[in-house]
Amino acid sequence: MLANTEVLEVLEQAEKLGKMIKESEDYEIYTNHKNQLYNDPEANRLMTDFQQMKEDYEDVQRFGRYHPDYSKIMKEIRQLKRELDLHETVASYKQTETQLQMLLDDVSEIVAKSISPNIKAPRDGVALKDTGDGCGCGSGGQCGCQAS
Repeated sequence: MLANTEVLEVLEQAEKLGKMIKESEDYEIYTNHKNQLYNDPEANRLMTDFQQMKEDYEDVQRFGRYHPDYSKIMKEIRQLKRELDLHETVASYKQTETQLQMLLDDVSEIVAKSISPNIKAPRDGVALKDTGDGCGCGSGGQCGCQAS
């Protein structure tokens, strides 16, 4: 695609829109909660523990139910995921992250629909969501942790 004046103008306007979003109240709230999250030692410990547990989980997944620690690891990762999700700082951050994502999705949808009703607009941060792709722990994949 050759960059012509119209394309450059559209890209410039997109940059301006991005700056406007970064000046919004939703973005300010999001960044405040993000800073609180990364400055909360307990939340950081839980996130680190969960990352380590995910490594054990991935090891167990290679063997499935035949792995000697399958039940133990599955139970522990569900408990840790629940503890992480219920931690006040983590929950607040996730809530504001979702709010900001909804704003971005709304903007994308408005732009797409103003061009054509047939254009797919991203929702939940994904343009063409494919369910059940096994993409990993807690993200709608096959591990089942999100069910806790």
